[in-house]
Amino acid sequence: MMRSTSESKALWGGLAAPGAALLLVLFVIPLFLLIAFSFGTTNIIGQPQFGTTLINYELVFRDYNLAVVLRTLFYAATATLLCLLIGYPYAYFVARFGGKYAPALIAAVILPWLVDYLVRIYAWRQLLSEEGILNQGLTALGFSGVSWIGTPISVIIGLTYSYLPLMILPLYAALNDFDESLLEAGKDLYGGPVATFWTVTFPSTLSGVAGGIILVFLPALGDFATAQFLGGAQTTMLGNIIADQFTQSGSATFGAALAVSMIVFLIFVLSIVLISLRKRRSLMSLVGGGGA
Repeated sequence: MMRSTSESKALWGGLAAPGAALLLVLFVIPLFLLIAFSFGTTNIIGQPQFGTTLINYELVFRDYNLAVVLRTLFYAATATLLCLLIGYPYAYFVARFGGKYAPALIAAVILPWLVDYLVRIYAWRQLLSEEGILNQGLTALGFSGVSWIGTPISVIIGLTYSYLPLMILPLYAALNDFDESLLEAGKDLYGGPVATFWTVTFPSTLSGVAGGIILVFLPALGDFATAQFLGGAQTTMLGNIIADQFTQSGSATFGAALAVSMIVFLIFVLSIVLISLRKRRSLMSLVGGGGA
């Protein structure tokens, strides 16, 4: 029996080794190099050199960089909120009334998302251009055309569209698992459908809400293609600055410091959400145990 257990462990260890090695080479080592370069300097030809300076992190918090950070947070938070406001009603409708058409309705959200990211961004660029469909519709209604490209609105629209499926899927999963018998009990206790929704349905699906917020907010915070193709000089996001430091500006160490700062912030946000969810589950289990 012991031999069988040891052989099983060796087998699973051998199967896991290629994946672990790939993870080490493609993720862990580059991350450590990124952290090491963030404390370094660049030589005369712009190549990064290892060091122990904090100047790169000081630059992150300079006024002109801090303004970009705050703008990025605003864009990502606004897009996340819009995804929630759009995604929750859609997921709710599909989960409760979709019936046999629910898979098709979810597929309708996922299939466009499978199209190449840049193709979808270019499509929005055409829609929002001065000669685009949106301006043509406004002109037909008697309004003057608007220059959408290069504005915060176009960037937020692009971010919302790009990450909306990542909000809908966890919401649909949470709503699909929701026990509808709780609605009848909620109506008896709280009365109308609005009160029942806010006191029963929404709190019961907070895990899906939190999952959607994480899946949308984190990638939106690091997005750079949307601001690059739909935005302008006044809508630059943090991802654009990081990409420019590595590809054009020749300051990879500063770009590394920006990237590390973003990673630390994302870990902080993720930790807050997970801790909040854990505390809520613990509270619910205590309430349930007390009620039992």
